[in-house]
Amino acid sequence: MGKPIDRAERLRGLADLLYCVLGSALVALSLTMFTVPNDIAPGGVSGLSTALAHITPVHVSVWSLLLNLPLLIGAWRILGPRSLVTTLVCTVLLSAFIELFSRLLPAYGDKPLLGAVFGGAICGLGVGLLVLRGISTGGTDLLALLLKKNLLPNIPTGTLLLTIDAAVVAVAVLVFRDIDVALYSAITIFISSKVIDALAQGVDYAKVIYIITDRGEAVSQALNLFMDRGTTVIPAFGGYTGDEKQLIISVTRRNVLAQALRLIRQTDPAAFTFVTDSTEVHGEGFKLD
Repeated sequence: MGKPIDRAERLRGLADLLYCVLGSALVALSLTMFTVPNDIAPGGVSGLSTALAHITPVHVSVWSLLLNLPLLIGAWRILGPRSLVTTLVCTVLLSAFIELFSRLLPAYGDKPLLGAVFGGAICGLGVGLLVLRGISTGGTDLLALLLKKNLLPNIPTGTLLLTIDAAVVAVAVLVFRDIDVALYSAITIFISSKVIDALAQGVDYAKVIYIITDRGEAVSQALNLFMDRGTTVIPAFGGYTGDEKQLIISVTRRNVLAQALRLIRQTDPAAFTFVTDSTEVHGEGFKLD
């Protein structure tokens, strides 16, 4: 019984390591090629490291390591042994890759818009890969955890992260003495967050269709037969008229939403239909856990 468990743990550890390497490399690539050469501070420790490197002879990679280590020490009880190790590995790898890429790769300076867009996208891709494995990226994530646990327990973590990033961007504006830094940094942070969300939640968003109809059986059968979509039928009644109705709920992919809506209209032109987004759908036809 012990051997399969040990093997699974080893495979999991190897997968974590591969994701650490790839994620850290992408974040370092974003910094060295796009954001740092254009004086863009992408929030967090990376942004603060960029600002500090501008006014000191210490390189971005060294500042990144120096700023992350105290946070790791302070958060070791929160993370636990395994998460602490993977976060430490990512921290060291990020500094190493920044140093390596700064020597080997070209820097796209004097192109701030290009740097903001591609820097944000590549950074988001790297962080998103780490998030998929449940690996902490260190930096402001850890600072937000520490503040929430010890000083500000009633403030949401997302609000703390946004506040920290805004403070870092403000520092960068003072260091670089250029308001454009804040504008381009905001673009980078926005694009990065969208890419992270797309990876963490899935880019193939589903649509939830709610149908209130007098012809529940006919609409349900049409969706089942012609769209190959399951439905849930719930008895309902009109709050104003008091008439008996059926509420039909169906989940479909967004690329066939127009077909589903057309089919509903053809089956019952009087049906009341509304659609909402869903970024997490588990079950047959979608994610299988």
